[in-house]
Amino acid sequence: MRQISSSITFEIAPGELLPMMVAHSTRLSVHGAPVWVTRSNDVEDYWLAPGHSLRLRPGERLWLSAEGANAARVAFVAPLSRTAMMTDVARALSDWWGARRSGWRTV
Repeated sequence: MRQISSSITFEIAPGELLPMMVAHSTRLSVHGAPVWVTRSNDVEDYWLAPGHSLRLRPGERLWLSAEGANAARVAFVAPLSRTAMMTDVARALSDWWGARRSGWRTV
């Protein structure tokens, strides 16, 4: 068996605003509660109901918030090759350190 994708899941509390930076082409999936998504370089806002998803572009910034009384779970899923997996691990460690300073999370 081999891993063919990588996913990261975050929980967003009602009223919380979660800033994200997208490092690679990935898909955002919503679970639990509806999520409001604002994207950099896009004049539209997106309201995603549980079960819906949105394809994300590398380099864009997102602002996510949960709507309603319940927390939302958002999963970022990206396909991985073996080389990309090793590169992503190194980049994630570097990004983690940088994000701790800036407040941005990177996926």
